Amino acid sequence: MPIEAVGRLFGVDVENAPVLKARYNIAPSQRIAVVRRSEKSGGRELVFLQWGFVPAWARDPASMRQQIMARGETVDAKPMFREAFRKRRCLIPADGFYEWKSTATGKQPWRIERADGAPFALAGLWDRWQGRDGTVIESCAIITTDANEVVRPIHDRMPVILDIGRFGPWLEASPVDASDMIEPWRGELAAYPVSRRLNDPTHDDADLIEPAVPATDEPPEPEEPWLL
Repeated sequence: MPIEAVGRLFGVDVENAPVLKARYNIAPSQRIAVVRRSEKSGGRELVFLQWGFVPAWARDPASMRQQIMARGETVDAKPMFREAFRKRRCLIPADGFYEWKSTATGKQPWRIERADGAPFALAGLWDRWQGRDGTVIESCAIITTDANEVVRPIHDRMPVILDIGRFGPWLEASPVDASDMIEPWRGELAAYPVSRRLNDPTHDDADLIEPAVPATDEPPEPEEPWLL
């Protein structure tokens, strides 16, 4: 998504924003573009955070499992996330996401996007950890919910999708009101299989979002012998 489009859609000042380039394969532990409320100005800002959540109270981030997803059903109560859910919710700009379907030949990635191709936001939360030596880690997680009818044949969970009407409320509403936004997407989605090259995080190119022949659960039919 071009930086100008992000600025218009999410209401952020992009003049001093970090460089935003197209990404097609973002892996856990990598940095991801996030829109959040600025703690200084109160306005919205675009920043890059580590995808893999480290709570402010963590003793040693290197020794803990850094969660990339937070279950929407428990995000307001689980110690890992509850303080961030109360005070530090964020938006993750996207025009699609991936889920993996189990097949007899391994995991098959599928791309899911809005049927109209419009960009959207994934609901997220973030936190800031600071070590005794002054090291700072700002990180985020994506909130998930039950899959809707399009995603369910692929996976039983999906990210919480927010359209433009919920951007402001998600960032600013009370935790109770924000909880009401955690639900399967009700709009139309399109889903299609993509290349298994996606399974290698070193691959990050536009070919990854091109439709591919899906893996099947059945072994291939034997070839007919040549007739001489």
